[in-house]
Amino acid sequence: MKRTTVFLDDKLLRDLKRVARRDGVSVAAVVREAMAAYVARPAAGSLPSVAGAFASGHADTSERVDELLGRDPHE
Repeated sequence: MKRTTVFLDDKLLRDLKRVARRDGVSVAAVVREAMAAYVARPAAGSLPSVAGAFASGHADTSERVDELLGRDPHE
């Protein structure tokens, strides 16, 4: 591991210490876990993991969007 410096405002530091005490871990452990979760999340604006996972069986859905959205989807 490498040491680094992070500048935090007073409230964030207090909250960070509170979380560390609550969880019985070091502040550094909380920071590492938070940073790992942050960098692992999808980029803003990216599609959800289910995008493209389902097929309607129709190749023209995007061309017929107005027609399809204007009717009962259960028909």
